[in-house]
Amino acid sequence: MTTDLFSKTPEREIFSVSQLNRQARQLLETHLPLLWVEGELSNVSIPSSGHWYFTLKDDQAQVRCCMFRNRNMLVRFKPQQGQHVLLRARVSLYEGRGDYQIIAEHMEEAGSGALQRAFDELKHKLAQEGLFNEAHKKALPSLPKHIGVITSPTGAAIHDVLSVLERRFPGIPVTVIPVAVQGKESAPQIVKAIDLANRAGLFDVLLLTRGGGSMEDLWSFNEEIVARAIFNSELPIVSAVGHEVDFTIADFVADLRAPTPSAAAEILVPDADDWLDKFIGFEMLLEEAMLRRLQQWQRHLHNLRQRLRHPRERLEQQSQRLDNLELRLKNHIKHLLNDFKSRIRQLEIRQQPHHPQVRLQQLKERVAAHHQRLQTAQLRLIERKQQAFSEAARMLNTLSPLNTLDRGYALVTDVATQKVIARSDQVKPGTAVNARVAQGEFVCRVESITK
Repeated sequence: MTTDLFSKTPEREIFSVSQLNRQARQLLETHLPLLWVEGELSNVSIPSSGHWYFTLKDDQAQVRCCMFRNRNMLVRFKPQQGQHVLLRARVSLYEGRGDYQIIAEHMEEAGSGALQRAFDELKHKLAQEGLFNEAHKKALPSLPKHIGVITSPTGAAIHDVLSVLERRFPGIPVTVIPVAVQGKESAPQIVKAIDLANRAGLFDVLLLTRGGGSMEDLWSFNEEIVARAIFNSELPIVSAVGHEVDFTIADFVADLRAPTPSAAAEILVPDADDWLDKFIGFEMLLEEAMLRRLQQWQRHLHNLRQRLRHPRERLEQQSQRLDNLELRLKNHIKHLLNDFKSRIRQLEIRQQPHHPQVRLQQLKERVAAHHQRLQTAQLRLIERKQQAFSEAARMLNTLSPLNTLDRGYALVTDVATQKVIARSDQVKPGTAVNARVAQGEFVCRVESITK
């Protein structure tokens, strides 16, 4: 077979950077499930959008993280630098920078949630295998012939159970299979007791029970070997571990979960005197079956939600990009402000000699000098004017007709016209004239005129 060296090579598929990052993000988010990550917080940043950005690290590696506002509102503490936390998160990629990151959905302080995490992981694992499915649940006998109780013979639970069974239906035989209900030897003893009860051929129902306690105290009932022993049991098993609010893996695997040991005894046997209690028990069974069905639907919905990519993720990507741009803009504005301040300081130094205050001070000094000179000139002018006025007054007094009057002369005016009479032809006989002398004046009438 010959090869054509000059044949045209196949056309290459060329990706843009954004296309490459988008496909990488889709691969990460599609193929990696929701997971738990534990580490130490560093580089914690909370911008104005309310989203949390931080780095999760251990002694060998680190990864960038983001927790959006609609999720971190549910966290009951504020993240601190160096804090050890546990995250439930999904793996993603920030397309804008091509950075691999994880998006946190839940955050809790590490240590306190370790047992809860182990509980959730085992619960999820067994649920995926079908150990919780209703199809595997075995029906309880309506009237048990022999009840086996797997519990501690010295605990309070056995006394409550025996008391209720004796009150409700004392004729049913009960056998206690003693086991340790906490500690390292507890789980193997429970498994062995379930196997022994199945092989004995005496019982038609088993009750696995103990009193309340912390999660550590109840941990034997969260062991995988106990869950598988309950699932593989041919006899129906009722689980009544702890108080009403306590849930264990054994409760989910068992054919029936009772809220308390006393309630389990109530369910196991009918009331011989009042069949109404039997119908109440049926109602409780129906409610619990609906609860288990709801939990199954919730798990199914959660799986569907993982497969469906919500538009919110696109908004989260854009929101993260806006936060990044906001930080860059703030840094740029800060740089510009620093540059402007530096230039202003240089201009201030260069303009210092020409500063308006300096010029104003010079003008003030000039005005003060002119003002002093003006005052001096005004004083001199006033002195000259006063001297001139005194001289004019003296001359006016010398030439004043009043002085003439003092020497015996009179100032004669026409009474009608008020004109000064200087010549005799200005009057006629009978004309009334006013004569003003040095000390007063009087009116007289012209009798005759002499020229």
